[in-house]
Amino acid sequence: MFPSVRLTFRLAFSCLTFSATAFCADYQIEANIRYGQYAENVLDIVQSPAPALKNRPGVIVIHGDGAKERTIEQFCVPLVQHDFVVANVEYRSPKSLDAKAAVNDVLEAAHWFHNHAARFKVDPDQILVLGESTGGFLALMLGMAPASADLGPVTKISAVINFYGVTDVAGLSPIAYVRRGLPPILTIHGDDQSVRLTKALKEAGADAELILVPGSQLEPGEMTKLWSQIFKWLRKRKIGSV
Repeated sequence: MFPSVRLTFRLAFSCLTFSATAFCADYQIEANIRYGQYAENVLDIVQSPAPALKNRPGVIVIHGDGAKERTIEQFCVPLVQHDFVVANVEYRSPKSLDAKAAVNDVLEAAHWFHNHAARFKVDPDQILVLGESTGGFLALMLGMAPASADLGPVTKISAVINFYGVTDVAGLSPIAYVRRGLPPILTIHGDDQSVRLTKALKEAGADAELILVPGSQLEPGEMTKLWSQIFKWLRKRKIGSV
């Protein structure tokens, strides 16, 4: 369903491609690595083309509507430029199936990435998750759901970055798992549900911050400003080489 040739074709005009790996000036992609049993269970590893001299922080990137390829320029490349190794994840759509299936997929992807950290020279203690829209919901579930929720394997996450994530999909909500001891959570949003989530996290004693962005979509040029704030937030928590 996700042949590597599709991603390679899209990148062929600006990158050199060898088999399922595409090389660009700023990054390389090893595409459509299988992490689970379903057709959608594939991910791309996006990283610097330069040889790694030490273990680097990792990021699990979870797209919203559409396919994982659309997140490469907007989210993956800025992270790679700051020496993160990105696992760009595809998953079964919660719109066509029970939302638990999508949650289970991203939990399985995180488990796979953690177990294969040495292969990509990733520090297994420095893996965070970033998600957009539906992916933001999934990122929150990945960072907040305990083993007792029985949604899939639990992997230690060092931080959660939630871009415009919803807080309820088909009766599943990360708010049900608000408690002390969660990883730091940064939410970038402009609606009341994100205000309520951040307030609930802080009241529970969790490390949570909200960057309010008016409107439902980011305007051109706003991402540059936001990345500066994101990397400052990560530096404050000693996460990544930023």
